[in-house]
Amino acid sequence: MQKNRPIDMQMLRVFLTTAQDCNMSRAAEHLGISQSAVSQSIRLLEESFGTPLLNRSARPLTLTPAGIALVSRGQALLEEALNLRGAVIEASQGIKPGLRVGLIDSFAATCGTPLMQRLLRNAAQLSLRTGLTPNLAEALAQRELDLVISSRPLELDGMGNYLLMSERFFVITPKGSVPVCRSVSDVMSLARVLPIVRFNQQSHLGQQVERTLRRVGLNPPRRLEVDTADTLTSMVAGGIGWAVTTPLCLLQGVRSAAFVRHDFVADINAERRIYLNARKGEYGSLARETFEMVCSILESQIYGELKDINPQLLDLIQIHPWSEHV
Repeated sequence: MQKNRPIDMQMLRVFLTTAQDCNMSRAAEHLGISQSAVSQSIRLLEESFGTPLLNRSARPLTLTPAGIALVSRGQALLEEALNLRGAVIEASQGIKPGLRVGLIDSFAATCGTPLMQRLLRNAAQLSLRTGLTPNLAEALAQRELDLVISSRPLELDGMGNYLLMSERFFVITPKGSVPVCRSVSDVMSLARVLPIVRFNQQSHLGQQVERTLRRVGLNPPRRLEVDTADTLTSMVAGGIGWAVTTPLCLLQGVRSAAFVRHDFVADINAERRIYLNARKGEYGSLARETFEMVCSILESQIYGELKDINPQLLDLIQIHPWSEHV
């Protein structure tokens, strides 16, 4: 046996076909070759491994322990090899063989469907994962994802961080609540009669909101935390409390958006930024193509949906041009 000698895929195919029925004549018929060619291929494969794969003394033939091991692992290897040619040809035509995408929840709920529709045009297979920025960033670093849309740049070697959009924070309150919040002092007055509904402090968005509140001197008691933007908006719509959110997060909870008041406090002058994170030099122009898709979706669809809720929300969003630098 020659050490580290690559497995011949055709010989592996012959063996796996034979192993299905443990019958060389049937394998020969199925493959369109002679029985002697089947026998020779299997013997050469056995020589390359240095161990028998078939027990020829039994009738019908049986697999040896080595043969069983090769069947269990070899089928996946053969399928991958058979798919390789198609993947290479598709890639030459601009079609990605497989694409794994990670989206933060608020983006997935608002822009995810139209983005996936467009990516499917140029990907043979598409996988989507949603969640919090830290979890998606870790998956990208471990090469479990190919690109991520998150709420912060990722400080990793070879990583490109492309600023897609920024959206300013504003206050949502139950309709009819008083006072109408136009200043930080108004928010303080509101906080004395209604609790704040917070984003989970483990999320990047929750941490950003907390920093923003502390900066303007607001530190209401921590009584209620939620994981998702639609739950947060629903809680406020139900009169439980008030919250600080963003336009995309409000759109994620669109079913409740009509039942909350939107208060724009000038002194809460902070924003959340949305980035496209992708490893540089992989998949060619994929990052820029995806960037342009997102910008198109924001302008053609999301702007209109936000305008239907409240035209003033459009003043809180800015779409950024493509740039190689953060």
